[in-house]
Formats: sequence, C-alpha cells, structure tokens
Amino acid sequence: MFDEIMQKFEGSPSQQAVIRLLLERGFSVNDEGRVVSGGIEIPNTGIAREIDVDRRVVDSTTSAILDDEELRRIFQNISSIPSLMDLAPVLDLSVLTVEVGDADEPGIVAEVTSRVAAHDISIRQTISEDPEFTDDPRLYLVTDEPLPGDLLNELSALEFVRKITLA
Repeated sequence: MFDEIMQKFEGSPSQQAVIRLLLERGFSVNDEGRVVSGGIEIPNTGIAREIDVDRRVVDSTTSAILDDEELRRIFQNISSIPSLMDLAPVLDLSVLTVEVGDADEPGIVAEVTSRVAAHDISIRQTISEDPEFTDDPRLYLVTDEPLPGDLLNELSALEFVRKITLA
C-alpha cells in the first residue's frame, strides 16, 4: 500500500516527503485540506519547515489527497498513538527493537511477546510497524525491566530475526 501511495506522487519528491511525514507521524487531512492530529490543526508552514519544502507543496499534496477517493479514505482516518519509546529512559523502561527478514511472516509478534512473557517480564507497550507503510518495519517492545541476556540470545536465534537492539 505504501508503494501505491508513493507512486501517485512519483513525479514529485517533495510531495512524497509530505506523504511520508503524514504517515510517519499519524497526521490526517480534514475536509478543508488542513493537516490535523486529532482535532488540532498543524500549520502547513511547520510541516514544510520540518521537511524543507515550500508551504505550497504541502497545500498541493493535501489537495491531491482530497481529490483522490482512495487517498482521502486513508488520510482522513489516520490517527497517531502515543509511544513510550522516547519516554523509556525517563521512566526507567527498556525498549527492545526487533528487525526481521520478512515482516509479512505470520506469528512474529506472538512469538516474541510469548517468549518475553515466559520470562515473567511485563510488556508495557508493543508497536509493530506495518510493512505496507514502512520500508524497513520493526517491532518495538517497551518493558518494565531490562531483558536478561539469555532471553536476548533466545530471541536472536529465532529464524525470522535479523537483528535485535536493546535500549
């Protein structure tokens, strides 16, 4: 799906940058063509400054979104989810990042979370990036305590795991 969305803007790398930002941040587009997070409007100048494009690129991108029924349905229904990942160091939580070979393989989240639970470690939050919207999707687990070395070795040995990182 991500590739299909990006193809609609293949002639404009600047508009693709706007699309990428909207998807990464979970921003939606309202009926007036304004970028919003929930009910809070985000100025197009702020979005443009963030990705180093002209404000008019943001305007033209949101207009194109509203003119395309498929894009309208997608971008009017996106919502963001608060993440504990950036707060983890402040809250004394740990973040496990799992990179996999094939993110479309079924059972990845279940396998990883089951193994963490089997070590009696509480998972505060799980975030799984969608392979349709991200080029290199990852699985993130925020836990109450650091994962022990034997569990990290166990997870690293799973066939589908390419790399794990603990922060």
